[in-house]
Amino acid sequence: MDDGARSVNVTARAARREPPGKGEKLADWADGRLGLYALAKANMRKVFPDHWSFMLGEVALYSFVVLILTGVYLTLFFEPSSVEVVYHGSYEPLNGVIMTRAFESTLDISFDVRGGLLIRQIHHWAALVFVTAMLTHMMRVFFTGAFRKPREVNWLFGWTLLMLGIITGLTGYSLPDDLLSGTGIRFAQGAILSVPIVGTYLSFFLFGGEFPGHDIISRLFPIHVLLLPGIMLGLVAAHLILVFYHKHTQYPGPGRGEKSVVGMPFLPVYMAKAGGFFFLVFGTLTLMGGIAQINPVWAFGPYRSDLVTTGAQPDWYLGFSEGLIRVMPGWEINLWGHTLALGVFIPFALFPLVMLAIGVYPFIEAWITGDKREHHILDRPRNAPVRTGLGVAWLSLYCVLLIGGGNDIVATHLHLSINAITWFVRVSVFVVPVLAFIVTKRICLGLQRRDRAKVLHGRETGTIKRLPNGEYVEIHEPLAQEQLFTLTQHEQNPPYEIGPLVDAGGVRRRVKRSQRLRARLSRAMFGPDTRIEKPTVEEYRELTSGDHGH
Repeated sequence: MDDGARSVNVTARAARREPPGKGEKLADWADGRLGLYALAKANMRKVFPDHWSFMLGEVALYSFVVLILTGVYLTLFFEPSSVEVVYHGSYEPLNGVIMTRAFESTLDISFDVRGGLLIRQIHHWAALVFVTAMLTHMMRVFFTGAFRKPREVNWLFGWTLLMLGIITGLTGYSLPDDLLSGTGIRFAQGAILSVPIVGTYLSFFLFGGEFPGHDIISRLFPIHVLLLPGIMLGLVAAHLILVFYHKHTQYPGPGRGEKSVVGMPFLPVYMAKAGGFFFLVFGTLTLMGGIAQINPVWAFGPYRSDLVTTGAQPDWYLGFSEGLIRVMPGWEINLWGHTLALGVFIPFALFPLVMLAIGVYPFIEAWITGDKREHHILDRPRNAPVRTGLGVAWLSLYCVLLIGGGNDIVATHLHLSINAITWFVRVSVFVVPVLAFIVTKRICLGLQRRDRAKVLHGRETGTIKRLPNGEYVEIHEPLAQEQLFTLTQHEQNPPYEIGPLVDAGGVRRRVKRSQRLRARLSRAMFGPDTRIEKPTVEEYRELTSGDHGH
């Protein structure tokens, strides 16, 4: 066929253009009404940096998805009723025992619904992993300074999700009405009663009368399956939208700056990896649900207000709240005809106060530094010793209180006196966080010194060389340029200073108390005692310009 005939055929095919297919029509229809093409074009090739610690947030997200899926399945079979029935089911040891319909339906799910026990255990494990992943993700954000402008609002979203996750976990494991969950509800009711003046009213409202009441399960159920998950779903969506909008933070390195991102495109690379990671998380949770027993309610039996489960412990994320109450002295005072149970109320009030301090920390640090710039490059934790020390101090406090919350278990397993453990925790609550802060700060400063030495002298090679004067030295190998950049890219801005108290005219300047406080905090967090000055260009050139092999 010659060129003339070929061009005629192409022209003919163009003239009798085939009509668009159904898929193309649907895409055109959606794009004309939703603007999907422009949205996809702007975001589908968005670049995401790659680091293993970024997967902590993904684990939390995928665990939440598993929670929603398994929760929907369990909702189909669970009956949130406090009506008492006599059990006649598959679990023989409890036949003829009086229990609530909620506990009976939980037993039915565990023994009679196909796959019910597996789904129950996946749901419980996913809840534990969800809160764990959220906490570790927030700690990664905290230690690296990823909460700085413009991500303060996203930090608050994550903090709110953590708080709601804890509350959702409390409402969830209280629904089966077994002896363990009933003990936890009794603990919560006692804490509510300690609230001055309104505590009894709050308790009567929640429980529908004196404990245990008849309304608590029916009221916890919509909160657990509808209200809290709905709010959390909206917060997760808002959290992800802001991640897209602000672009993802990244660790320091060559080519990475406040306006440039080094990573992989959202489609197809990142989505393919994320999809595989989701199924990996789902598979791991399924494996845990299949082989690792958790919350065997049939072993505890139905809840009775006159019984307490031996060795009853809450899920780990509430252990420190119980530890606060267990180690607090049983103080009580009477004021104006009201008894204040300070031994319960003070720990009950400390829990939200500590969490509130974590939530507002980004705004406190921004006020101390006065830094209004956007930050997309993460800090290395060693370069912010005070912040890192505060984070480690909080974690150490949590671990101490977790020991206090399980003092009976620790005592029986390690054959120790429970009183000795209680007093150890009481002292450690004040001592351990301070020691953890001091040790962490010194470790960070030591790592900064090591970084400075590596920049100036290079990496130790292990090769020993004898100089003409008989001296033995170790040969150091210069670092690559990308390593030098990573170790020296961080800023070391001077702390906030009030300035001279007397102006040029000899008039004493008025300084607000807030300015004095800000200056003191700034020196404590970013002053000379909190950093090792990084090498200057002149120092580096002076040491590397000549024959400095050691």
